[in-house]
Amino acid sequence: MELRVLSVGDVVGNPGLERVRRHLRQMKRDCQADFTVVNGENAAVVGLLPHQAEEIFNAGADCITMGNHTWGKREIVDYMDECPHILRPANYAPQVPGRGWQVFDTKAGPVAVIDLIGRCNMDYGPDNPFLLVEKILKQIDAKIILVEFHAEATSEKLAMGHMLDGRVSALWGTHTHVPTSDAQVLPKGTGYVTDLGMTGPKNSVLGIRPELSIAKFRGDLTERYRWAEGPSKMEAVLFTIDSASGKCVKAERVDQWD
Repeated sequence: MELRVLSVGDVVGNPGLERVRRHLRQMKRDCQADFTVVNGENAAVVGLLPHQAEEIFNAGADCITMGNHTWGKREIVDYMDECPHILRPANYAPQVPGRGWQVFDTKAGPVAVIDLIGRCNMDYGPDNPFLLVEKILKQIDAKIILVEFHAEATSEKLAMGHMLDGRVSALWGTHTHVPTSDAQVLPKGTGYVTDLGMTGPKNSVLGIRPELSIAKFRGDLTERYRWAEGPSKMEAVLFTIDSASGKCVKAERVDQWD
């Protein structure tokens, strides 16, 4: 039996949410996806509100992952404690709310999802993800293990991918909002892509109105970030996993653009 896992890049603002509402179920049908993970940490541009999480789940997500903007909206704190289908980075301080990994029931049996955050250019001083993931893997019996690595540096993501090659079923990167063209199966059977990309405004700078980012880089007085208007996109990767071995047999981009 095969399990087809759809991993969807960071949802940005109302345009990203609207794209998910209108198109995620169709993408799942087109891909024949059995399990869907969506990064939701930018649905409120910086952070995620509980009603936005519900919208993403109602649109077809089985799991929502977060990253460096996990606590961008304080309203999410209690929700994260109550909802086992939303994950924050596992290598945050142990006293913070929520959970960093979870096991889900699927047609192919239990599937573990681990959410990690990188250390390069991140402000939160998380625990070392390379050391923590070793501890987490010792607690997991599931044959199929999925890892999201929310990180800035491509080298950090590649290093994690090669360290876990053959030990997890798939590993994908998020955070940069720019899709990479290296979807592949690593030598020992782990599906990998450096970055999924994003879900939201196509004509933007990482989902934000270009003029706002230009002003920041010019050194002008800046305004509050707002999402861009116009056409949208949903960038994602589909991993096909052999449930008997837990190995990935195919990794392919399935981006959807207006």
